[in-house]
Amino acid sequence: MADRKKKTFSFVIVGGGIAGVTCVEQLSSQIPSADVALITASPYIKTVTNYKQVSKTLEEFDVAERPFSVLVEKFPNITVIHSAVISLHTQSHSLETADGRIFSYEKLCICSGGRPKLLTWDNPYVLGIRDTDSAQELQKQLSTAKRIIVVGNGGIALELAYEVEGCEVIWAVKDKAIGNTFFDAGAAQFLIPSLEVEKTIRAAPCKRPRYTTEDPEPGASQTFTADKNAQRHGSGPIEAGSALGPDWHDGIVLRGAEQVSRRVSLEYQCEVEKIFTSAELLNSPQQTPENDDGGLQVDDHMMTSEPDVYAAGDVCTACWVHSALWQQMRLWTQARQMGWYAGRCMAANVLSESIELDFCFELFSHITKFFNYKVVLLGKFNGQGLGPDHELLLRCTKGQEYVKVVLSGGRMVGAVLIGETDLEETFENLILNQMDLTPYGEELLNPNIDIEDYFD
Repeated sequence: MADRKKKTFSFVIVGGGIAGVTCVEQLSSQIPSADVALITASPYIKTVTNYKQVSKTLEEFDVAERPFSVLVEKFPNITVIHSAVISLHTQSHSLETADGRIFSYEKLCICSGGRPKLLTWDNPYVLGIRDTDSAQELQKQLSTAKRIIVVGNGGIALELAYEVEGCEVIWAVKDKAIGNTFFDAGAAQFLIPSLEVEKTIRAAPCKRPRYTTEDPEPGASQTFTADKNAQRHGSGPIEAGSALGPDWHDGIVLRGAEQVSRRVSLEYQCEVEKIFTSAELLNSPQQTPENDDGGLQVDDHMMTSEPDVYAAGDVCTACWVHSALWQQMRLWTQARQMGWYAGRCMAANVLSESIELDFCFELFSHITKFFNYKVVLLGKFNGQGLGPDHELLLRCTKGQEYVKVVLSGGRMVGAVLIGETDLEETFENLILNQMDLTPYGEELLNPNIDIEDYFD
């Protein structure tokens, strides 16, 4: 390796998902003169579009899949390297790519994402849904299917069970209710009727192009083609990579071979395999995590225990002392936040500037959509880590809204909002302010009281 020529960069980012691309953009904005490299195994990257700051911590955005050339056009100091990383040498501050090239770095950030752990790798009838490629492969195989089994109870499984039409769906979950990662049993019961009725037509179609690539002629450049129904074929184990965005099923036809609209059967308490992260990229004994989630441990500046090596997104485990109202959940919102913050931390280190833990890690907040309902999760929305010392307030209108508030010591510490409740900003303020709500009791969720004006 010593005989081969090395190219040195000030910053090297591994991974073209939301965390990696956000980190690269932040670094390029902070230090425009720095040489920044993004190494990605895919010819296209995932970028944040239509970003909207809803409140202090809540944010909404779309995820767009674009050729990496758009990043270079926006930031001339960025070099995109289309290859996979096969080895990392932290002592020499260098890494090697699959095409035999070696790159040296001053600062490195690993944003290589996660990968599904399948029941088996070599069964053509078993498909792990993690990224755009696997979703398009599902579309292909689903077109001739009369019955599928969905194994899992996370966000993708929730969306898949709702979106698939034209075949029988058997949904196997290990828990006593669907969506256990996000909901309690009450919220699950609110959503289940949506599986038994015709889907409502979306107000607006997906306008984001998805890209496929065409193999170039010798000496020619790579060609990118926008195609909503692009399909890429592959076999073997699914590589670690960037996760699907919030509207991954838009533009993909999830229809089987039957004429039926939809038929979903639920099988509860079936054991399933979990998702683990691709921490093996950093093959160091000091990086063996204390917990079993397989992530690279990072401190409150997104640094690993290796010198000048940072990590962000699904690949890392946040090992600082968490706020009482925040927890790590490997979601695309946190991937963006971690990538942005990692970029700030790396730049601050080079510029010898101090930096405090970003406010986004003060309160867990997430906006998404399940079963065509808007879903907002705040703080300890499922009473995580609170033990028996908490109480719940509930308000439910069948087919319209589900509101759950988690109180501890008379103060709001979490909430689940399903439907168009317009309560997210008010509840966020009540959680952050830690106001004593004991005098209000159950009136807090009285639908006849305009709580927004009351606590304004």
